[in-house]
Amino acid sequence: MRQKYLFIMLCGLLLLVNCKGSDDSITPEDPKTVSTGQVEGKVFAKNGTKPIGGAIVFTIDNKNQVYHTYSNADGTFSLTTPEGNTTLHIQTGNGLNFRTEVPITVKKNETTTVAGTDSKLNQVAKIAYIKGSFDKIEDIIASLGYTATEISYHDLKNFNTISQYDIIFLNCGSRGFAQTGTSAPGNDLDVFSNLSTFVTNGGSIYSSDWAAAYLVGGGMNVDYCGMYGGFIDDTLICFKNIGNAGIYTNCNVSNTALAAALGFNTLDIDYDMSSWEKIQNYDPTFWEVMVQKGNEPLMVRTNHYTNKTDPKIPVGTSLNNNHMTICHHTPNGNNITITINQNAWSAHQAHGDYVGSCTGSTSSGNIYYTTFHNHASGNIGKTGPILEYVILNL
Repeated sequence: MRQKYLFIMLCGLLLLVNCKGSDDSITPEDPKTVSTGQVEGKVFAKNGTKPIGGAIVFTIDNKNQVYHTYSNADGTFSLTTPEGNTTLHIQTGNGLNFRTEVPITVKKNETTTVAGTDSKLNQVAKIAYIKGSFDKIEDIIASLGYTATEISYHDLKNFNTISQYDIIFLNCGSRGFAQTGTSAPGNDLDVFSNLSTFVTNGGSIYSSDWAAAYLVGGGMNVDYCGMYGGFIDDTLICFKNIGNAGIYTNCNVSNTALAAALGFNTLDIDYDMSSWEKIQNYDPTFWEVMVQKGNEPLMVRTNHYTNKTDPKIPVGTSLNNNHMTICHHTPNGNNITITINQNAWSAHQAHGDYVGSCTGSTSSGNIYYTTFHNHASGNIGKTGPILEYVILNL
């Protein structure tokens, strides 16, 4: 009788094991439960020569589970993913502006190598810039193989013009001096209102040094906090043009994702002109510090800006290509921001994913600000890769 009881218990245990083995809740974090292969390659910019670090590389299985990794500083990646025919997604930022999709066949216990010609990061976004006197971010954009359209200061007054773009770069010294003969934007409410609406509805902007005036208002340079309003209140950030020419040594790349993408976490920054804008005060719940010298922020970003009174007006190309940004919940508790085809949304929603970035506002774009820029002289050193990262992650 005792032996018969033990036999029944053993059969019960075997049945439980078999049931567990056929469970549908297979997760990417437990690859032993599925047959997998390896996918390897190297992410490049569109020019085919510049390796891109920090890009998210992922596949999605038929249960809408996401298998992901990130490219190293030299652009290389290695991803374990289920066998079969699938699509390899390569994205930077939230995936709306730069992304590539590569059809691949993954074989069990084998390595599939993605050709460099297939792993180039494509430009989806429409990019605009305003020409500057001391800054030429458009040169870096072009060097990566991407395109940007020059617009004027006056174009910022027409929302129909700027709403066709996903990203606007505001170069240092571009605030309308040559174009208007004035110390624009000063307190130009039309410009500030349009920039506010642009960001609230998902557009992203980058400004550097004196172009801080686009954020907080001001004339030829931003002298002190509290005089102007811009579209960002000076309780969130304010500047003073008291920076001296010289080299800031041993600056720290304080954002871990940025440091991993760059392959370094310290650098010297050459401020080749005086009177550059120093950040005097900032709200750490609103801004994330990316680069700093001691406790002094030198580069910040946010995706927390939104103005509830702004009209809801679509901007950029995202609504024209049937893609959307979501926050995807992984089984191990981490969240990742990815962009997917809208047709796949209902299945992701069933997993508990939600629309928008995993951080910040669900619909607003990014704002990046750097106290440094790409130095019209061309000697930009390690700030060059940082600005490349900004371009690809706006």
